[in-house]
Amino acid sequence: MGWSLVVPVKALAEAKSRLAPLGPLRPRLALAFALDTVAAALACPVVGRVLVVTRDERAAGALRALGAEVVGDEPGGGLNPALAHGAATAERRHPRAPVATLSADLPALRPTELARVLAAVPPGGRAFLPDAPGTGTVLLTGAPLRPAFGTGSRDRHLAGGAHELLLPDVPSVRRDVDTPADLAEARRLGLGPATAALL
Repeated sequence: MGWSLVVPVKALAEAKSRLAPLGPLRPRLALAFALDTVAAALACPVVGRVLVVTRDERAAGALRALGAEVVGDEPGGGLNPALAHGAATAERRHPRAPVATLSADLPALRPTELARVLAAVPPGGRAFLPDAPGTGTVLLTGAPLRPAFGTGSRDRHLAGGAHELLLPDVPSVRRDVDTPADLAEARRLGLGPATAALL
């Protein structure tokens, strides 16, 4: 069946507030990040499908065109309810497939590195991959999912019993982008085509 990956995409007009110094480029970058993330995830050999949770019609159309399934009836209440809703939808639509959530801001994501992360997940267990600084979370698996994203999510997922994946060779999966400095680091890793074309 392959993995079902749930990717949350915030309304583009509100996304990536810490990239505000880039002015009108900010919402366009948020969409480009999501396009590159989803395209790389769909190209990963162990991923069966990507479900995008969003209320943004522009993002929904662009990501559906890539081949993603769009879950449009987001429940509201922020990121964690959206992820729980997306995971429940994935389990209902594809009941035999394992489910993971993935951040939408991984513009340097490499399919082979994502495959290594998913291969390291313990069978039937909850697990997570921390972000590059080591305080946040970029990928979470498990049934039930019990997402606890937000500031300091790495510690919350660890305290909640999820297994931390400690992999040294997956920088593109861990490099989410919130700030101009993050973007510069992602650029050094090698940006996906949508983000590279925009910059």
